[in-house]
Amino acid sequence: MDYSQFFNMIPEAGLMAALVIVFLADLILKGEKKHTTLSLLTGLLLVAQIAVCFTAEPAEAFAGLYTATTAAQVMKVILTAGAFIVVVMAQSWLDQKDVQNKEGEFYELIISTLLGMYMMISSGHFLMFFLGLEMASVPMACLVAFDKFKKESAEGAAKFVLTATFSSGVMLYGISFIYGACGTLYFDDVMAHITATPLTIMGLVFFFSGLGFKISLVPFHFWTADTYQGAPTAVTGYLSVVSKGAAAFALMTILTKVFAPMVEYWEMLMYIIIVLTITIANLFALRQTELKRFMAFSSISQAGYIMLAAVGNGAMGLPALMYYVLIYVAANMSVFTIINVVETRGKGNTEMSVFDGFYTTNPKLSFLMTLALFSLAGIPPFAGMFCKFFVFMAAAEQGSNIAYAVVFLALINTVPSLYYYLKIVKCMYINKTDAPLAPFKSDCATRTALALCTAGVLLFGVCSCVYGWLVAATAM
Repeated sequence: MDYSQFFNMIPEAGLMAALVIVFLADLILKGEKKHTTLSLLTGLLLVAQIAVCFTAEPAEAFAGLYTATTAAQVMKVILTAGAFIVVVMAQSWLDQKDVQNKEGEFYELIISTLLGMYMMISSGHFLMFFLGLEMASVPMACLVAFDKFKKESAEGAAKFVLTATFSSGVMLYGISFIYGACGTLYFDDVMAHITATPLTIMGLVFFFSGLGFKISLVPFHFWTADTYQGAPTAVTGYLSVVSKGAAAFALMTILTKVFAPMVEYWEMLMYIIIVLTITIANLFALRQTELKRFMAFSSISQAGYIMLAAVGNGAMGLPALMYYVLIYVAANMSVFTIINVVETRGKGNTEMSVFDGFYTTNPKLSFLMTLALFSLAGIPPFAGMFCKFFVFMAAAEQGSNIAYAVVFLALINTVPSLYYYLKIVKCMYINKTDAPLAPFKSDCATRTALALCTAGVLLFGVCSCVYGWLVAATAM
């Protein structure tokens, strides 16, 4: 084997080196300065990794098993930026005594899942894709169970593991059908040989079902609320944004390239799933009083909007999806950063009622939370409005009546989403309470994470160069 091919996998090699460095630092460092040194080292390595992904060129290795396009390299930048924000916002949680001794493990698991996502979105073969997916899923289960002595964390991890195992089995079953019909698992070869036979249709349905679990599309979403509620808040943010973004990118890439000859079959499936996902998630979100469960159903609804970009199968689809994920990283991580710091100050309580009267004691955090929620709701002039506009345009690009109908239904669903996002704003600014959360000063890491996220919410929508960059990347 020609080991020089690893030089074609520069982002993955860089991330593997970062994992080894963090592991050795965790092993060697001792004393009071370990926490500061380890967190700074991990943050610097992730920033360096963003630079590596920016400069990485399209490459291929191991006879096409690994195929990194320009769009995949750009997606790695977005995912790594999301992981960096998670590491920064988690500092207030990692400062707690019962977590400090496991800080190194947290960083190592974050980097391990990111490495799996890299492999998943750069795969050119179904088995390589599956291995990357499992490389991301197994460490993620460990992250969900990080607070293993808490009942909710253990329960959430158990449900995540069971559903991940089941979905992986379903996906492999579908891949075996595809191999039986085409005699190959290389993406390019499958696209060249695949036809709409009962075997390939069943393979498509099983493969889509397996990946639907990872993205939390309805009806594969039942694990999401309990897992999000049980996991540590930093992990919930990572699971809702970075993991979901990688899976959505991979699904769209495979559908629009590998299964392109069967577009008339999977497109109708996507229409149904998207409408169900957005509608059912919105209805359940209206009933939530616990913030992390609320954000779970919000993320399910957002997954439906993200996948709107895939149904048009046009030139606007992939840049619209990547742009949506980028904006979603900024807005959602801003919300989770504030939930995390409030949970830390509020003795572990994440009920929505904790935010009653929050503006009277913490006006700055209330304002930043409002900006993020407005962006998630798609209110202009924030970036969330622009990313929804682009996915609507991508879906309508096909020009069929059913595409217009799905876009119209998705547009109508923004009304209940606006209502339930404003419920939190109402808690902060209008609801009265005799015992609001006491005023507090956020730590430096929290302020840094909020500054980065808020800048994204405010600037990504009006800086046209960002979307232009994504369009140029997908055109290469």
